[in-house]
Amino acid sequence: MRKLLFSLALLAVLPLRLWAWGVDGHRAVGIIANNHLTEKARRQVTALLGTQTLALVSTQPDEMRYLPEYKETAPWHYVNTALGLGHDQYLQAVKGQTNPNAYNVLLAKIKEMRDPAKTQAQRAEALIFVVHIVGDIHQPMHTGRAEDKGGNDIKLTYRGKDTNLHSLWDSGLLDYQGLTYTEMGQQYSVVPAPLAKTWQASTDPADWLFESYTAATQLYAEAAQNPNPDYR
Repeated sequence: MRKLLFSLALLAVLPLRLWAWGVDGHRAVGIIANNHLTEKARRQVTALLGTQTLALVSTQPDEMRYLPEYKETAPWHYVNTALGLGHDQYLQAVKGQTNPNAYNVLLAKIKEMRDPAKTQAQRAEALIFVVHIVGDIHQPMHTGRAEDKGGNDIKLTYRGKDTNLHSLWDSGLLDYQGLTYTEMGQQYSVVPAPLAKTWQASTDPADWLFESYTAATQLYAEAAQNPNPDYR
């Protein structure tokens, strides 16, 4: 499973315009991860998921959160902190939170996914949450401010359509590109091996979160200056 985490680490360096995860974004994440698995890791994934793919299971946590038995998972998709923190301050703030959030739940699910004492069903569900949460924490607004619900309360107009900052980065930008999730996944899977090795040097999710947090800070500032952005 270590190679799966290395594959997911590639997401931290995708172009900012790709950091947007609705259904298509999450499934593209699954394709990218799958394309960078070793054969051993691929067999481990297949042993847990059977005929299901990382791409298709990646969206399940967004559906599960509305079921009564998974109601507690709602906070697992984001991490809220104050803006204006430096790297070390941010990591301290994130790691100091005790309430369930994307960071500490991701660590718990990685541990559960690797635990041979867990049942196959438990490990499979843990893997599904790992793939999904990694996608979530690469969407900048999932590291946004609590007071505006991660940008949901910040209204914008994008290419003539009313939206909000969170929704725009969840799906609006991807929809505008007009690519299928398969096309996106394949296009952004192409990474030279030496560069991929450099990018994968850190597999600490807190570092990935900080990159998204830095982007969120930029997006908040831009939205305050211009409620009609023209991202390309």
